[in-house]
Amino acid sequence: MARIAAGADHAGVQLKDVLVAHLRELGHDVADCGTWGLDRVDYPDFGEAVARKVAAGEAELGLCVCGTGIGIAMAANKVAGVRAATVHDVTSARLTRQHNDANVICLGERLVGAELAKDALDAFLAAAFEGGRHGPRVAKIDALLPGDRTRDETS
Repeated sequence: MARIAAGADHAGVQLKDVLVAHLRELGHDVADCGTWGLDRVDYPDFGEAVARKVAAGEAELGLCVCGTGIGIAMAANKVAGVRAATVHDVTSARLTRQHNDANVICLGERLVGAELAKDALDAFLAAAFEGGRHGPRVAKIDALLPGDRTRDETS
């Protein structure tokens, strides 16, 4: 069983709570980073909290939820060592682990229903990085630095 950090803003808290309960039923150790209510909060705070736990090795994987799954993924991806991916179905959840070695799954409560979210999360957890031709690509992602301007900006 995995150690998983979970977090959500107010627009994703209900789905996060369903998924945290699902993970615990499966026997996973879940660190719930909040939020715990419907009061308006900022998704970057919770994306960062989850990402920092993953990057520090306090959690093997992360789960983030906001309204779309996009903003919280952007925030999580600012933390070095984190590869957060927004998914919308079982296939994208499986492939982001297999091809991108994603370590944080992001979902949108306004876009994905609870049962599909559980299935996608299960697929994410069951999949493993395939390496091979994907390895050098993931290494290139990991080598990028925030704000890095290595390309000619005039082109």
